[in-house]
Amino acid sequence: MKYLSFLLLFMAVSCSAFSQNKDAILGKWVNSTGEAHIDISKRSDKYFGKIVWLKEPKDAKGLVKTDLKNPDANLRSKPILGLEILKDFVFDEDKWTDGKIYDPKSGKTYSCNMNLKSNGDLNMRGYIGVSLLGRSETWKKVK
Repeated sequence: MKYLSFLLLFMAVSCSAFSQNKDAILGKWVNSTGEAHIDISKRSDKYFGKIVWLKEPKDAKGLVKTDLKNPDANLRSKPILGLEILKDFVFDEDKWTDGKIYDPKSGKTYSCNMNLKSNGDLNMRGYIGVSLLGRSETWKKVK
């Protein structure tokens, strides 16, 4: 009986070790180009990310970079630093889905899914319509 109890406990612990920790993406990440750090946080049961560091926070004229490509003219004067670019992700099994990612370089918003690779890097997949038609990039955790 002790053996059976131990075996069941071992199996439960083993299975939970292979499942993704839903809050594993919380914290600061550097994008694939190294130009920005994005802080991913949680509000209620959804995940969001905002730009908290820029390699070059000012433009060639020495002015703070703003969201010039935003389709909403009223938001174009908003600084890039502090801009929320990840919105409304929910954890589903081993990935974060149903979110949106905003690209301030183009002013476009894409559907997005995220998952952690085995090495701890964050795989991002932005797309329009179906995930097959999109672009992936990898973010690394800021140490």
